[in-house]
Amino acid sequence: MKEQLRNALKHHAQAVTIVTASGPEGPVGTTVSSFTSVSFEPPLVVVWIGEGASVWPVLRTAPLFAVHLLDVTQTALADLFATKGVDRFGPGTRWRADEDGVPSLLDAPVRLRCRTSRRIAVGDHVALVGEPLDITHSEIATPLVRHQGRYTSVA
Repeated sequence: MKEQLRNALKHHAQAVTIVTASGPEGPVGTTVSSFTSVSFEPPLVVVWIGEGASVWPVLRTAPLFAVHLLDVTQTALADLFATKGVDRFGPGTRWRADEDGVPSLLDAPVRLRCRTSRRIAVGDHVALVGEPLDITHSEIATPLVRHQGRYTSVA
């Protein structure tokens, strides 16, 4: 059933995002394609994080996190943050910590800085619900999406 579900969900196009937070050892981040708004009143968004993800130990207690929506030109950045065992915040990544230490990816056209509202365990994932505190965005001409197991775009 697991493979059937995985194959069926390849037909569902999803925006590619990067979630970042600050931990005791420094910044953490990962590529996530399970992101959506939850509510406009109050404003809430959700990202789904696997409990086995390398960032989960930080996100499990982080009071703040950021969600960055990517442009179609940023597949290399999405791949970097999806790769295990690499320095995601090395010299090739343009970023800075905000006033609370939350990493901000400078080239991401959309950033939602969020306060963690709640964490809801469901199966092997956790719904990380966030209240946007600050939103910065520029026009995304062509958003990066994932469909049929590969990156694509919508026009």
